[in-house]
Amino acid sequence: MEIYLDNSATTKPYEEVVEEMVKALTTEYGNPSSLHKKGIEVDRKIKGIRQDIARSLGVKDKEIFFTSGGTESNNTIIRGVAYNFRKTKNHIISTNIEHPSVLATLTDLEKEGFEITLLEVDESGKINIEDVKKAIKPSTILISTMHVNNEIGSIQPIEEIGKYIKTLEQKIYFHVDCVQSYTKIKFRPTRYNIDFMTVSGHKFHGPKGIGFMYIKENSKLKPIITGGGQESSVRSGTENVPGIYGLGKAVEIMNKDLDSKIQKIQNLKVLLKEEILKNIDGVKVNSPEDGVCHILNVSFENIRGEVLLHFLEQKNIYVSTGSACSSKKKGSHVLNAIKLKPDEIEGAVRFSLSDFNKEEEILETVKVLKDSINDLRTIIKRR
Repeated sequence: MEIYLDNSATTKPYEEVVEEMVKALTTEYGNPSSLHKKGIEVDRKIKGIRQDIARSLGVKDKEIFFTSGGTESNNTIIRGVAYNFRKTKNHIISTNIEHPSVLATLTDLEKEGFEITLLEVDESGKINIEDVKKAIKPSTILISTMHVNNEIGSIQPIEEIGKYIKTLEQKIYFHVDCVQSYTKIKFRPTRYNIDFMTVSGHKFHGPKGIGFMYIKENSKLKPIITGGGQESSVRSGTENVPGIYGLGKAVEIMNKDLDSKIQKIQNLKVLLKEEILKNIDGVKVNSPEDGVCHILNVSFENIRGEVLLHFLEQKNIYVSTGSACSSKKKGSHVLNAIKLKPDEIEGAVRFSLSDFNKEEEILETVKVLKDSINDLRTIIKRR
């Protein structure tokens, strides 16, 4: 039995998603910009998918723009806003636990003369709304934060931030990276005063290499990729038709009875946490109690997470030691930010769940986990 518990890194696509992609590659392969029937049928299908995504968020279809995924979307939004207003405003506020695609972009902008403020999080991985208020200056043009942290699952107070920004006389744009929250938390960007939003398809059983941005009507940014004027000139380049077809099908499936899917995943996470604490000694749970439904980060005493990962891999159980986007780098900036001790960081493992997981998989995982940890601790004692 294969047990896949690394769904924050990527998810297995639904079979229907693959079927839609094959259709786009074999029969509906026209260029949506073409004026003939083959192009028109694809363009019509893409418009329908755009409408479905917009409906799932309670926004207008003209506010949805397809990209290659989270990294491109974050770059497009942050750089696009910064470059559009650089002559008048140059201050951007973010946090110290953002995804590398945000932090690296902000580092680049800082070298170009922009002023960057990275807010620190507390031990649960959240920023304080009062710190946001204090950081705002007359030169502030953008606040950018993730909705859900990809390593520990903490949920940022985006509703409070959005509401506060709305009370200000000066215009500050609000960007939220929703890569780990779309289809995991039900919300509408309009309710939270969000101007820009980032989503990636492969995090909810869609294909890799496709995602979308929500850009509120009349929000201004300078396009980063220019060319043929696709996506209303916000993101030029021939559309990734197979990716969009697959993304559309994943959105359709996930949003059918989404509440029950979220509750199922939440119940599995609670079971996993309870079974780990009941069966294994020397455990520290790093994910906050009020974290997202699908992420559980745990440190095991006297264990190296990477070694444990490979022990589990031999039993066909797949987990992570942190973000897959930067897992080959030493140390987690997120776990450092919540002030874990070095040995707690070294012993950390992330379990991330999906709609595909079952209760028996959770119970089997804890059984194998317990045996693996006992074996590893016995080996360490002998040294």
